[in-house]
Amino acid sequence: MTRLVVVYDKGAATPVEVGAGLGDLGEVVFALPPSPFNDRLLPLVRELGEVLPLPPERAGAQGSVEAVRRLRPTAVLTFSESRLRLTATLTEALGLPGHSVDTANALTDKRLQRARLREAGLTVRSSPISGAATGPGSWADALAEVGLPAVLKPARGEGSRTTHLVTSAAPHPDAGPGMVLEEYLPGREMAGHGDYVSVESVVARGEITHVAITGKHALLPPFREQGDFWPALLEPGEEQLIQRMAARALRALGVDTGVTHIEIKLTPAGPRIIEVNGRQAGYLNGFAKQVSNVDVVRLAGLVSLGERPDVAPVSVASGVVFQFFNPAPTFACRMLSVTGTRDLRALPGVTGYRRLIHPGTEIAGGVMTNPLDVLYGSAPDHLAMLHLIERAGKLLAFTFGLPSGERIEVSPGEIDERTGH
Repeated sequence: MTRLVVVYDKGAATPVEVGAGLGDLGEVVFALPPSPFNDRLLPLVRELGEVLPLPPERAGAQGSVEAVRRLRPTAVLTFSESRLRLTATLTEALGLPGHSVDTANALTDKRLQRARLREAGLTVRSSPISGAATGPGSWADALAEVGLPAVLKPARGEGSRTTHLVTSAAPHPDAGPGMVLEEYLPGREMAGHGDYVSVESVVARGEITHVAITGKHALLPPFREQGDFWPALLEPGEEQLIQRMAARALRALGVDTGVTHIEIKLTPAGPRIIEVNGRQAGYLNGFAKQVSNVDVVRLAGLVSLGERPDVAPVSVASGVVFQFFNPAPTFACRMLSVTGTRDLRALPGVTGYRRLIHPGTEIAGGVMTNPLDVLYGSAPDHLAMLHLIERAGKLLAFTFGLPSGERIEVSPGEIDERTGH
């Protein structure tokens, strides 16, 4: 029997997407490391497949290896950034296709990843922070290496969590062990659109196929994402250059089998690598299926089975298609309500709307990407897309409850004003 073990946790695919994408490839087993996220989703996951509880990470990986080995899996894969290393340990120990442990380490540790990319001539200036007062790893040493402005981020992390733009030489309060300081790449003028793209790729036994180059909406401070669109806004000949750059990065990190997501900045001097992720992009699968019937989850399953699937790149017949996220507040609050969704859904060009954070949910705040919802739509061109998103935003109103007991009602464009940006 074909059996796919999915090491599941918070990540780029929902349990329903996993079940739908992998269900006809074989039996799906959800291997669940202990986490609050998995505890909340356990009832749903049990409806979708067999569940295998895994021991805590602190107990070491051997217990997980033996537990999964007993299932005699045909494939082991994950859609969770935080579980890439564990999954690589499993596939390597069981002799199955997937990232090697060395590759998984490079994909999840920005210090190691940047070093590998530099060796391949894909220059990324960065310096690890050790917390030392002077010498290597000190704040002063990192600034001397990288310069200003710079970006301070965790060596391991996702969703722009604890990521800051640094414009002053004064030591940042979050600078310390486990952080890395990187050069800030100024983008070129994009007329209201994001100044970066991502490359979505499928790698099957070393053979790289690019599924899409994804355009991005403009970031909110400091680095919060607002969604995607196809086709991307590129200059003539830039598509091939970006695809070659992405392939070089994957080879530099030793990616042999898997689905990847590479972010690339569009600078005045040309494209530059931001970072390489060893799993699919968040929220991408549903968007790709809507637009082009490309199931990225299924592709991940096929390559993890050792197959070389026929990969049809995402294609848009005409105009522009998009998904757009309204950001959660960066201050602590409770989501109370949202109004205007009926009028929004009736707006010409809007093809769908889905809440991601529901009334009653506590929002911790912070500078990570944390969308309230997702708006799907299409437009004749990129400028018309911006106008449609603006009109849609004026129809919505969110109400939040503050810890003080105050209630505030804001439109999407006013959320950051309340935050102080």
